[in-house]
Amino acid sequence: MEKVRGFEIAKGFEDKNINLPERKTKYSAGYDVEAAEDVIIPSFKKGANPTLVKTGLKAYMGDNEYLMLANRSSNPKKKGLILANSVGIIDKDYYENEDNDGHFMFAFYNIKEEDIVIKKGEIVGQAIFMPFLIADNDEAQGTRKGGFGSTNINK
Repeated sequence: MEKVRGFEIAKGFEDKNINLPERKTKYSAGYDVEAAEDVIIPSFKKGANPTLVKTGLKAYMGDNEYLMLANRSSNPKKKGLILANSVGIIDKDYYENEDNDGHFMFAFYNIKEEDIVIKKGEIVGQAIFMPFLIADNDEAQGTRKGGFGSTNINK
């Protein structure tokens, strides 16, 4: 079978009992993504960096597709968790990059007064495969050189 789009275990997580994301209902847009390990997300303090929640996953997709990482709708109210970047965008060429093999993570801030504990296997967000369009006269030819935050670093 030809690979079109999907998820794989990222290097370094092969023996960590990572579950591949699943849609829970026939009409769900998003695949539920679990935390790869226990993590504490501290209460927000001015100047703090977001906490990266590892998934142990990488994603492959078609040429005109990207993977959108979205928060669970229940996270802000129940746990005080908001995505630091509002929505994550995983490009096709992030897959198997030389820095981190394409391992994608969720970047959270915790707006509650107390620290929040996320347990391994807990669903932390959703991943949605999406098509995208190219503008007229687009001539992008760059090649990704790295992993997280490397879109502007290319050959």
